[in-house]
Amino acid sequence: MIFQAESVSAYYGDINVLQEISFAVEEKSIVGLLGRNGAGKTTTMRVIMGLKPPLKKGKLIFQDKDITDLHPYDIFLEGISWVPEERRIWSKLTVLENLEIANRKIRGGENWSIEKIFQHFPILQERKKQMGTTLSGGEQQMLAIARALMGNPKLLLMDEPSEGLAPLIVRHIYEITITIKGYGVSILLVEQNIQAALNVLQKYYIMEQGKIVYEGVNRNIAESRAIVEKFITV
Repeated sequence: MIFQAESVSAYYGDINVLQEISFAVEEKSIVGLLGRNGAGKTTTMRVIMGLKPPLKKGKLIFQDKDITDLHPYDIFLEGISWVPEERRIWSKLTVLENLEIANRKIRGGENWSIEKIFQHFPILQERKKQMGTTLSGGEQQMLAIARALMGNPKLLLMDEPSEGLAPLIVRHIYEITITIKGYGVSILLVEQNIQAALNVLQKYYIMEQGKIVYEGVNRNIAESRAIVEKFITV
């Protein structure tokens, strides 16, 4: 097991937004947090990265180490990268500079270099001298994923990677996600697009009102889709 959240609770003021949630991500797997808007999925990602709202109860364990009280930069150095829903491309930096600023080399194993990024994201090589925010939505999503990979993570958090993208681009993004997993990176995926997500997930958790209400193994996509849709459409 590469990551575990144990009875995690978090608050915005007096509002209990995460209510003792527990889940796990196995090594070299893609695990999903699924649910409606406002279920607590993005909040969970923020808590893992040490951002607001702060964790008030529970533990976060990464590679058998308690990271509960670490600051965001230290969590990144431990080997967790985040692709936020808003992408957060630096507008005053080129594509190449957006990648270079996130570079974190590690000892042992194969690092994600600029050359390796361009091998898997050729469009970014073509656009490397453009300012990051001048790219299309799909290209910006690829840049956000590539930038996160430059941190050479063992765990990649991906928040709504398909949001606002055309179906063909979504398919490409998820093909890239499978490739990333093939390099030994574990992925925690937040998604509302059930159709796209279930094509890549090994396991999933359904969130509702800050709680995990169902845990499933994705052996049969049609069966999993029926279960998730049942919870989401109730």
